[in-house]
Amino acid sequence: VRWALVAAGCAFYLGVFVACHQLSSSLNATYRSLGAREQVFWNLAATRAVFGIQGTAAGLRALLLDPVLQADKVLGQQNWCWFHIATATGFFLFENLALHVSNALFRTFDGFLAVHHLFAFLGFLGSVVNLQAGHYLPMITLLLEMSTPFTCISWMLLKVGAPQTAWAPRGMCAPQREGSGYLFPPHWALFLVGLGLLTVLLNPYWTRKKTQQLLNPVDWNFAPGRPNGPAPPKKTR
Repeated sequence: VRWALVAAGCAFYLGVFVACHQLSSSLNATYRSLGAREQVFWNLAATRAVFGIQGTAAGLRALLLDPVLQADKVLGQQNWCWFHIATATGFFLFENLALHVSNALFRTFDGFLAVHHLFAFLGFLGSVVNLQAGHYLPMITLLLEMSTPFTCISWMLLKVGAPQTAWAPRGMCAPQREGSGYLFPPHWALFLVGLGLLTVLLNPYWTRKKTQQLLNPVDWNFAPGRPNGPAPPKKTR
């Protein structure tokens, strides 16, 4: 059942990606004006936003509402967590496949992003394989996805030429979310590797990047060229 949920999670988020492409192609002129690589990023942003909603809801339930996980944060398990852990593993599998296929097609590579996706996948895969592992840490880790809906909305607004103030709410939220990883207490040996990776590599990198995006609201994912969104019509005399 666990592996079926992993496959279902991967297939579901692939379906979200394809559905976003179909809807955006039909309804959004800005999307049609973008290059292929930017369209892929647009669809990935929307897919991550959907997963972010799932992850935030599940993480908040574990953090605030589940007494079993609260009582034993190291080994506590709940049946409802298996669904989210398995489907999250499927999502991270999809993200890794999408990243490497995109890199191959567009001849790009981001080492930090590749490490980020790889360790996210391996971490949740370990929770699927290890039946004795506690569920509190992976469920709380899903809260790190809470900024993805804001990222999606603000990036799309940026592409359609919305005022730069539209970027600010997400920009102020993102550095705080990235820094929240430091709040996990490194008391348990089981968590040291993951916490060390967050503290030494991922949190500093993403906190710096998101803060730069707040202070300089431009599309950092693509080189500057033509204006965001459709090109304005030329004036005729």
